[in-house]
Amino acid sequence: MPLVLYNTLTRTKDVFEPLVPGHVGMYVCGPTVYDRAHIGNARPVIVFDVLYRLLKSLYPSVRYVRNITDVDDKINQRAKDSGEPISAITERTTRMFHEDIGALNCLPPDVEPRATAHITQMIAMIERLIAKGHAYAAEGHVLFAVGSMGNYGKLSGRSSDEMIAGARVEVAPYKKDAGDFVLWKPSSPDLPGWESPWGRGRPGWHIECSAMSLEHLGETFDIHGGGQDLVFPHHENEIAQSTCANGAPFARVWLHNGWLMVEGEKMSKSLGNFFTVRDLLDKAPGEAIRLAMLTTHYHQPFDWTNDGLKQAKATLDRLYTALRGVADIDANGYDEAPIEVLAALEDDLNTPLAISHLHELVGALNKATHLEDKARAKGRLLASGHLLGLLHQDPEAWFKGGAAGGPADDEIDALIVARAEARKAKNFAESDRIRNALLDQGVVLEDGPSGTSWKRA
Repeated sequence: MPLVLYNTLTRTKDVFEPLVPGHVGMYVCGPTVYDRAHIGNARPVIVFDVLYRLLKSLYPSVRYVRNITDVDDKINQRAKDSGEPISAITERTTRMFHEDIGALNCLPPDVEPRATAHITQMIAMIERLIAKGHAYAAEGHVLFAVGSMGNYGKLSGRSSDEMIAGARVEVAPYKKDAGDFVLWKPSSPDLPGWESPWGRGRPGWHIECSAMSLEHLGETFDIHGGGQDLVFPHHENEIAQSTCANGAPFARVWLHNGWLMVEGEKMSKSLGNFFTVRDLLDKAPGEAIRLAMLTTHYHQPFDWTNDGLKQAKATLDRLYTALRGVADIDANGYDEAPIEVLAALEDDLNTPLAISHLHELVGALNKATHLEDKARAKGRLLASGHLLGLLHQDPEAWFKGGAAGGPADDEIDALIVARAEARKAKNFAESDRIRNALLDQGVVLEDGPSGTSWKRA
């Protein structure tokens, strides 16, 4: 079946056709690097990683651009509060972002532009907007004139009053209209700044993505993605800037993932339910966090729960147990995902349905008796998992990974040898003691015909 995606702009599920046959361009708003990514930040990264994997399986050429916002008032405030240089903050938090999402099995984008490396392009775009009558300079600021664009607000579907309320606009005497938003603002000596025709200053948030997407994908491209919280004002303003400056359509398809809650409540530090990705990685494997996120359709709100994470871990245990049983079987030549899995993902990234098919594939693998049937079932399961960013690990590595802490691998192996000797000597009390001692430390022993294997709970 063809790839169908829900387009926020049309509010319909549309058949996706690339602007250039065989080539897909996708831009996704990336992090503002001043702190560790929280689990709400992780959801769009995982969602669009699945889409990226699917697109790469369907088209010969895919260009995925995800930016780094490294000039922002939040970064400036963090530097002021901590005394740490801005460059050190952005370098450190960018590195942590890469480490954390890498642990979630997210592929790097093809291009990862930084805002500070595109100031020249931003200034040029602002100059075009002024020349075309869509922006004006006032008291060191440059503002976009929302009244100059007839269909401003089409993406969000908000009225003028709703947009002003939703944007929490700054009341300023130099604005011609309350809804006009900043393209450029002055910088005091203690803040980052660049020379411009309007004095030393720095860009507004929205113009950054417009300039970076233009530089790396062109005036018009296929897909723009991000969280639902970005529909307004960020994406609405990107459309305004880009279409008015370039005189051409902007992104053709807009995808937005739903909100994230924690145990049924909005995530906030005041409620004590605010978690960074690193907080969770210290307690659970990244693959389990990823699977938990994919059990809800990306367009729907997602409720993060501890029970959901436990269930995801148990599901992966089952999948890897099946793969562990056929570890010595070569599945080369059977590396295509079945049509059912592809059809689920091609239907607007229906990851819950795709995951249900993984369970069916495991059942087929466990029931297979002939070598070729096992190889085929194994290959189909692995290929399906890889489309979802799952099942990349060796089964033994999965079971021996577990949570942080606990005895080292060689210590566990030595205790298993000691337990085997105790059983041989019929000292079952000692054998049970060793098993229970390991279990208390999160290590589960499994006795089988070929000996004893172990995994971390």
